[in-house]
Amino acid sequence: MDLLLGAATKVDVGVFVVAAVIVLAGAIGVVISGNAVHAALSLVMTLFGVAVLFVAQEAHFLAAVQVIVYAGAIVVLFLFVIMLLGVDRDEDVDEEKLRGQRPLALALGLAVFGLVLFLARTDWVTGAASVAGPSRAPGENIELLARSIFTRYFFAFEMTSVLLVIAVVGAVVLARRPPREIVEDEVAE
Repeated sequence: MDLLLGAATKVDVGVFVVAAVIVLAGAIGVVISGNAVHAALSLVMTLFGVAVLFVAQEAHFLAAVQVIVYAGAIVVLFLFVIMLLGVDRDEDVDEEKLRGQRPLALALGLAVFGLVLFLARTDWVTGAASVAGPSRAPGENIELLARSIFTRYFFAFEMTSVLLVIAVVGAVVLARRPPREIVEDEVAE
């Protein structure tokens, strides 16, 4: 146990436990919430918990980016899309719109769980020095991050932004509902 905790103080452990509980509660809320708006608000809770974990790791810039960009801009974008598409009502989770999605999701979940167990038992962490340079190198945290993102990982960084745009467009296409036909009774009103 001492090997796992290292030089962590009781305050460090307490902050980690509280933040981890917040992250997990938010993540569970995202998954089990039937209302898309509630799921988005649970996502905000998760993102704030991750920001606290960044602060605990002394990555203050990442914590600020986490709150400003993800909890602020991206979740607000999600809420705009949800409101724009009118999917902010409770969904009937008993109705299975895609045939066989639940058994497939269960199989994929078990596969991922098995993969995590497999990786936990193997020696996949090499212990080699980071290819992006030491985290305690001279210079500010922001400078090291910017140098890493805009040199070695520039292509991956740009591909991530493209994937986010594709995900938003895909979400809009998937959540789009067919136009409601005008019923004669509604016309009469």
